[in-house]
Amino acid sequence: MVTTERFGEALKRRGFDFYSGVPCSFLRDLINYAINERRFVMAANEGDAAAVCAGAYLGGRRPVLLTQNSGLVNAASPLTSLQAIFHIPLLGFVSLRGAPGLADEPQHELMGRITAPLLETMEIAHETLADNDEEAEAQLDRAEEVFARGRCFFFIVRRGTFSPAALREQSLPDRRNGSPEPDRLFSRGDMLRALKAAAPVDSVFLATTGFTGRELYELGDGPENFYMVGSLGCVSSLGLGLSMALDPAASAARPRWRIIALDGDGSLLMRTGSLAVNAWYGADMLHILFDNRAHESTGGQFTVSSGVDWPGAARALGYSLAVRAETPGALAEEAQAWDQSGGPRFVHVPIAMGAPENLGRPKVRPGEITARFRKHLGV
Repeated sequence: MVTTERFGEALKRRGFDFYSGVPCSFLRDLINYAINERRFVMAANEGDAAAVCAGAYLGGRRPVLLTQNSGLVNAASPLTSLQAIFHIPLLGFVSLRGAPGLADEPQHELMGRITAPLLETMEIAHETLADNDEEAEAQLDRAEEVFARGRCFFFIVRRGTFSPAALREQSLPDRRNGSPEPDRLFSRGDMLRALKAAAPVDSVFLATTGFTGRELYELGDGPENFYMVGSLGCVSSLGLGLSMALDPAASAARPRWRIIALDGDGSLLMRTGSLAVNAWYGADMLHILFDNRAHESTGGQFTVSSGVDWPGAARALGYSLAVRAETPGALAEEAQAWDQSGGPRFVHVPIAMGAPENLGRPKVRPGEITARFRKHLGV
């Protein structure tokens, strides 16, 4: 195991003192180190993080990108059309979720096989980071030589490579975007139970990846649930496409399914522009944002959500109905009102951090979820 603090100091001695990225559980401890050192920019997505790093290099810093391997795809555009053509070097650490032989979530299987080939295709020099201090620091020396030639170098990081590094209490700006104080917030489970009880009987639920889908599953699995593992930020776009495909105006015999998209703050920050598209096309969808201001499933690192007026942002991007619901009862009322009005409705739901202990995971494979969901819809 690599000692996180020692490795971070080794990076610092070599001048690498600027970090950006999006959290991943495999890189949690190195990210925690960077946050603790006040050297980390929490980007909305990995492509933005690569661009932030490019700007830091132009300003004289030596930047480090920290990303899950699925996020490497998000970063591919700037890596190939910014870093590469402008000769802007970058030191990267990419996790190897879904490594062959590793028991991991299904959304990581393909990326686990193609992470190294993808780096090779992008002509990025790379090595798998060693699991001991001495060899890892020797690898840093080789990476520094590549960086000094104006090229990118990435380390592929396996699970358990870094020693534990606790995230210290963070003194973040006091931007509560109108949400209640933490001790007045309800749990995600409280809100989900109220929503399930109040939702129309013909509702289908699209749940973003992470704890949201897992808690929905624990409340009762069924063919009306689509647990969107992976694809962070895409759940409301999935809802838009579904609503357009199921538009009853296109077929008089088609029932009116009620589409409820369950989003998260880290997810929606990653693809905020989807709000404008959803509104423009008039998605017949209840879009619920569960906002705990954290990347909770990767270790509780902060998001910048507390600085966002989410109902105001949704209205500015075209939603005619965008409100905040702070209690389970208020969320239930919004679901019932939307059932009568239809159209795109956005509900910002501030929630507390925390999830049930021993929270389960869906035991249904993604392909099976697709098949039974389509059968439930009758398509």
